Amino acid sequence: MVAVVVSAWTFAWIVGQVGATPLSPLAVVRGPIGWAGIPIGWLDAVGEWIRDRQDVLAGLAVVAGLLWAVTTERGRLAASTGWFAVLVAAEAIGYAAAVHRALLTFGVVVAVFAVLSFLGRRAFVVDRVALLPRGVLHASATAVTLSAVVPLIAPGLLIAGLVRPYVTVPPRFDPTRSRIPRQRVDSEVRVDAERSA
Repeated sequence: MVAVVVSAWTFAWIVGQVGATPLSPLAVVRGPIGWAGIPIGWLDAVGEWIRDRQDVLAGLAVVAGLLWAVTTERGRLAASTGWFAVLVAAEAIGYAAAVHRALLTFGVVVAVFAVLSFLGRRAFVVDRVALLPRGVLHASATAVTLSAVVPLIAPGLLIAGLVRPYVTVPPRFDPTRSRIPRQRVDSEVRVDAERSA
């Protein structure tokens, strides 16, 4: 659920950068809340609080890059948390600065692990933990893919929900049912046809 909310917010924020005046993360939230008639004074207070702590909250972009770097197949929440950190940092320092800092941090972490894996690859791995170049490449590819997909989770679920009623899925093989051999059925039909003729 958290991933879907962060995904929808991030997707709307990224799409909001296309217009003539780019939207801040809080402006993305302000639009639907204001349209619904819900008081938005608290959003102004949050924006002011973030601007007052701009220098500290800019560091959340670095935290986002670190969270993206530790994203794994089992630890996918780090990617969503990283995007939330980018949203907060972007409210403080802007879209380009927040995203660039996060990507730079991610790249530095991957580069450090890649260099360390190349330096230690001559060691024979028997009973100790080692960094292998192939493992670093796999982990970094997984992390970047899972982190990049986060903004697409909510639109993907929406499209899948819209398409599902209209798609016909073929029946799946049920391993609990015994299969009826086709030859026996065909041979019985032939025998019945020969008897009636």
